[in-house]
Amino acid sequence: MLYFRFPFAEKIGTLNLSSEKEVVSFVSFDKKSKLDFKGEIEEISSEEFLKTPIFSTDISQMVKEVTPESEQHYQKKIGTVIQFVKENQLSKLVISRRKLLKYDGNSVNLSQSFINLCASYPNAFVYLFLEKGKCWMGAFSEVLGRFNKQSGAFETMSLAGTLPLSETWTQKELQEQKTVTKFIEEVLNNFSEKIEISETQDHLSGNIKHLRTDFKASIQPENLKELIAALHPTPAVCGIPTEFCREAISRFEEYPRNFYAGYIKVETADFIQYFVNLRCAEFLNNAAFIYVGGGITAESIPEKEWQETELKAEAILKNIDFREKS
Repeated sequence: MLYFRFPFAEKIGTLNLSSEKEVVSFVSFDKKSKLDFKGEIEEISSEEFLKTPIFSTDISQMVKEVTPESEQHYQKKIGTVIQFVKENQLSKLVISRRKLLKYDGNSVNLSQSFINLCASYPNAFVYLFLEKGKCWMGAFSEVLGRFNKQSGAFETMSLAGTLPLSETWTQKELQEQKTVTKFIEEVLNNFSEKIEISETQDHLSGNIKHLRTDFKASIQPENLKELIAALHPTPAVCGIPTEFCREAISRFEEYPRNFYAGYIKVETADFIQYFVNLRCAEFLNNAAFIYVGGGITAESIPEKEWQETELKAEAILKNIDFREKS
C-alpha cells in the first residue's frame, strides 16, 4: 500500500490496481534498489484515509539488538571526517546518521503520523508505504526534477545549508550551498542551451531553514532519464567529486542508506516529478530508524553537526503518534 500528498495539495493520493503502469518508484541512494508501485492515481480525503488506520503492529520485521549511536561517537567520527575533508581538499562530504527510536511497549499509528506530517509541512511531498515487508514514511520539499510533458520545461533546485530559523547564515552554509548550485548548473548546461537561475533565498522547513536556488531549462523528453542520472546524487546528499565521496560515505557510515537520500519518481498525466527522499524514517514492528545527515566541510564543528542532525530528526519525531498496545 502507498499513500502520498503532493506539496500544497488538499487530497491524499493512492493507487488502485486498474493498470500495470508504473506510477511511483522509490530509488535507493546507491541506485541499486528500486521499489515500483503500479496502478492509477486516485484521490481520497483525510477522513477516508483514517477510516482504516495502519499501525506499526502491521509490520512483521523487528529491530533486534542495535546500539544507538551516541553523541560522543558521532562527534568523534565527524572529527575524523573533517580531517579527511581537509586532507583531500573536498568542498563538501555528506555524512548521515541513523537515529534509533524504540517504541517502549507502545505502537505507532502510522496513519495519524502521516496526517501530522501533512499538517506540519504543507510545502512537502509526504508519503507512507508498507510493501514487501518494508515500511517508510517521509516529508521533504526538495525537488530533484519536475518535467512538463507538454512544454518540455524542466525545473530543479539547489537546496543546502541548514540552520535554526533564528540564526544567521555563515560562510560555511553559504559555501556549502554554492557547491550544489555550481554542480547543478554544470549538469544542466549539458542538456539545455538556456538556463534560468533565481536569486538564492531562504527555504523554511518547520523548525529549520535552508538556502535555495531555483533552476528552469528546456530539455528534450528523451534526455530526461539521462539528466536525472547525472543529477543524482547531488552534492547536497553526497558531496563532490561524486564517486570519490560515494566511496568515502561507504567507509564512514556503518549501515546502508537504503531509500534515504535516494529519490521518488511520480508520473501523472502532465508531469514527471522527482522528489529527494530526506526527512524520512524506516518503521519496523518495535522501533524505527530516523535518517538524517549534514554536509561536512573544513569549517564544520562536530558539536554543531550533532545539533543539526537532532533538529532534522525532530521533523519526524514530533509528528509520530504513539498508542498504547492493546
